[in-house]
Amino acid sequence: MTTSIASGSATARTYEVRTYGCQMNVHDSERLSGLLEDAGYLKASEGTQADVVVFNTCAVRENADNKLYGNLSHLAPIKEANPDLQIAVGGCLAQKDRATITEKAPYVDVVFGTHNIGSLPVLLERARVQEEAQVEILESLEVFPSTLPTKRESAYAAWVSVSVGCNNTCTFCIVPSLRGKEKDRRPGEILAEIEALVAEGVSEVTLLGQNVNAYGVEFGDRQAFSKLLRACGEIEGLERVRFTSPHPAEFTDDVIEAMAETPNVMPSLHMPLQSGSDRVLKAMRRSYRSTKFLGIIDRVRAAIPHAAITTDIIVGFPGETEEDFQATLDVVRESRFSSAFTFQYSKRPGTPAADLPDQISPEVVKDRYGRLVDLVNEIAYDENKKNVGRTLELLVAEGEGRKDSSTNRLSGRAPDNRLVHFDAAGVEGVRPGDMVKVEITRAAPHYLIADNPVLEVRRTRSGDAWEARQGQTEPETRSVGLGMPSVGVPAPLPAAPACG
Repeated sequence: MTTSIASGSATARTYEVRTYGCQMNVHDSERLSGLLEDAGYLKASEGTQADVVVFNTCAVRENADNKLYGNLSHLAPIKEANPDLQIAVGGCLAQKDRATITEKAPYVDVVFGTHNIGSLPVLLERARVQEEAQVEILESLEVFPSTLPTKRESAYAAWVSVSVGCNNTCTFCIVPSLRGKEKDRRPGEILAEIEALVAEGVSEVTLLGQNVNAYGVEFGDRQAFSKLLRACGEIEGLERVRFTSPHPAEFTDDVIEAMAETPNVMPSLHMPLQSGSDRVLKAMRRSYRSTKFLGIIDRVRAAIPHAAITTDIIVGFPGETEEDFQATLDVVRESRFSSAFTFQYSKRPGTPAADLPDQISPEVVKDRYGRLVDLVNEIAYDENKKNVGRTLELLVAEGEGRKDSSTNRLSGRAPDNRLVHFDAAGVEGVRPGDMVKVEITRAAPHYLIADNPVLEVRRTRSGDAWEARQGQTEPETRSVGLGMPSVGVPAPLPAAPACG
């Protein structure tokens, strides 16, 4: 049982969690928030300085440490003026850099790794009592994170981890060394968590894993993931099921069949390509080639004609030639992605690729990146225009339309996860989590627009759950600062290139 940290003080201490990185980090931050609140902390109100600031870090990008130390430096004078302020650093960068964090930023109170996030409240209290930094980095998973208390950021959509860790050895990726080998949860535990979430009002879940479709490898069932998808289809009240991120090498036809035959599994798929060049894929140790990748895309589209397929692509991997880059463009043209998360290759210290010869000059990488983005946007726009005139049912989302207040629109997600901005006239009282049917009138490269009146509104238990949250006394503003663009609810991130 966790000891309340608020003991001995007139008011409870407040916290803020700042998150960078992939979906796994976002979900870990929900657990960190849950742990802190279970220990007696309260979430800091927007615009106020929290008593405890937690950085949940990512180590995927080359400049991840610069970003962390830059953010830490902003807190240094605040800490000097208020020694009771506590600063904690966790996540992948903490797992990698461990003691060097307190050397470079000696005012940090706690450093914890990816395998022991459950220790945070105890480490904070120990640092406060002993008045010295606490560094605790475990080399293997202490307890499966799903057993920890969780404060969900959304009332209507939730992440559900099916596994942690990864058994792949991609040369650009540092994640396996930081999160360890794949550890799978038992199906009954996963389904019980989903059922509990649905009982609380959640109507959409996203199954989450570093390599989600390899689920079952630990207990020897190669079809465990497709069985899990089908089992989700039996949960009453669960309207939408998504998953991220799969790996092309292990993406099997039984998963495609389960997607097509299970009504609440949504027609959307995030399938990381990384490169269209077989030579580069081999250098990356990606155990598939472009032909296999395109074959998966063809079979998905044959089984699910309206599926929207998104991807990750790395530009400028060491040794990439113009011919290699053209091969990537060819696969992009053939795949017709609805969107792609594109990354300029950057060295990750500790990965094999960081020491490869023939590193590409920044000027060449920037040029190729620009050409790729132009092609991706052109194709995404063409694919979005195919939706004009269609009637789509949207899950009304919270905070996804940055201009909604000025345009008198609301925003929601279509079944295929496309973002749709729709006319709010006449639908006063519709809530995040409710469902609306709209006719698409216009398209843009990154979203759709429905300017005609809403055709139908369906109030849902998820909307009720969202509305109930608004009556809570604690502030509901997000404190999670995300380093990459959102692609769905609850504000998920595309898989970082190290995670797909």
